[in-house]
Amino acid sequence: MKFLPILFTTVSLLAAAPAVAHDEETLKEAPPGEPYVKVSDALPLPEFIPGLGTLFVDPETLPAGPFLAYDHDGKLSATVYMTPLEELQNGTAYDGLSIGSHTVSGVDIYYNAGHPGVDKPHAHVVLYHDADAKGRLAE
Repeated sequence: MKFLPILFTTVSLLAAAPAVAHDEETLKEAPPGEPYVKVSDALPLPEFIPGLGTLFVDPETLPAGPFLAYDHDGKLSATVYMTPLEELQNGTAYDGLSIGSHTVSGVDIYYNAGHPGVDKPHAHVVLYHDADAKGRLAE
């Protein structure tokens, strides 16, 4: 429970930060184009990760992202941030993070012990872009 205040701060910062401008239309379908790369092409991860989908990220925005999450049909379903807990505890702020879509129907936040690409313990902050997105990314 020690990281709950940190997660609350993270969500507050994400909600308060202005979204970086982008052409939302170009991100609706995979692949999103440059500067995004498919995470599974760059790291030893599966192409489709149950619960997150097929991920694309601009390497310049690591570790936080955004990671654009697409379902099996290539539809943008979520924007995911991966914020290392140690960096948050040390005062790092992730301001002005972009989003894949300005429509957000729900948010999940959960702990991850680390994986290729973001090796340290971190929080996944997942912004779902429509009511069915979580289900489409589940399997």
